[in-house]
Amino acid sequence: MSNIEDIVNALETKIGKILNSLDDLKQTNLKLTQDLEQCKNTILSQKTELSNWQEKYETLKMANTILGSDNDKRETKLKINALIRDIDHCIGQLSE
Repeated sequence: MSNIEDIVNALETKIGKILNSLDDLKQTNLKLTQDLEQCKNTILSQKTELSNWQEKYETLKMANTILGSDNDKRETKLKINALIRDIDHCIGQLSE
């Protein structure tokens, strides 16, 4: 009978260790999930900031071209022409 009690005690000990490990893993999983969300938010804000800087850069390039810089003149002319086409298209839709 003592042998059965030893086996039961050993099983209880192992089950206790497994339950403790499960709790530890749940805590680790929760922390990793929180870290992942924080990283996603950081990436999203960095993408937004990058987009803003790219827009500012394009605006600055266009301003430099308009001010007389020889760099990117062709690109600026193409953008102006595209804007004019868009405006003409909008006017056409409004007049319909």
